Amino acid sequence: MKKLSKNAIIGYPAGIITGITYGLNPMFAMPLMNKGAAIESILFFRYLFAVVLLGAFLLFTRQSFKVSAKQAGVLLILGLLYTSSSLFLFGAYNYIASGLATTLIFLYPVLVAIIMVFLRVVPSWPVWLAIAATFGGVLIMTQGSGGEAVNPVGVALSLGSATVYALFIVIINRSKAIAQISNSLLTFYALTVGAIVFLGKIAFSDTAITAGISTGGDWLNLLGLAILPTIVSTATLAIATRNIGATKASVLGVFEPITAILVGTLMFGEPLTTNILLGIGIAIVAVTFMISVTKR
Repeated sequence: MKKLSKNAIIGYPAGIITGITYGLNPMFAMPLMNKGAAIESILFFRYLFAVVLLGAFLLFTRQSFKVSAKQAGVLLILGLLYTSSSLFLFGAYNYIASGLATTLIFLYPVLVAIIMVFLRVVPSWPVWLAIAATFGGVLIMTQGSGGEAVNPVGVALSLGSATVYALFIVIINRSKAIAQISNSLLTFYALTVGAIVFLGKIAFSDTAITAGISTGGDWLNLLGLAILPTIVSTATLAIATRNIGATKASVLGVFEPITAILVGTLMFGEPLTTNILLGIGIAIVAVTFMISVTKR
């Protein structure tokens, strides 16, 4: 049997880690939102802590912060896209059920594949099959909460999050200008843009910057948001995208809703239904199939 390439050995685990860590968003965010913390404040501190930690890491490893004007332009766009994705995602939590929001956000692998087709990079049939199966698995996971009215604002926010996240992935994969920038530096500048944007939003609003953030546990939740769903998730996404391509990396994002559902079950007492177990099984089989068939 042909062995996996070096890129695959690096890229696939990185993609799985991306999905798992990004799926931890509700674990840290929901307790803060339930206490009345503003979305802008949560995201500002999340990004600020991440920038400080990453900046310290870059200084410790003596990496240069220098980028060209062209690279700065691409990094600015990436930062605005990533910031918009977070803002839309957290906003969707206020309007629709988390299960539905998760399903809609997981449209991004389909969007990545479509964008890549327009860029004349057509995914192979195993990848298309994996996209269809994983999305079907997510749909099955979220069944059982019928009868609720669907707020179109929440749907629009979820779709907006999926769209900008897909663009973020494609640009990392396709931009030659930032090809030589390290994953850590790319993440640092993308998150710096986010911190500035959310500070600006707070400055022009009537919300106190620390409203709903008062206890040590609240600050630990913000630190958790900064490390796992932000630094680790963004850095490993860049690693996966550069090693196995944008489409395959996005398919591995199926571990995001799987993780979010398991967090809801274990931490918030949400039921672990047969549909959830079946959906998780389908998704894992689909991803395993894609990895085994598309060896390079």
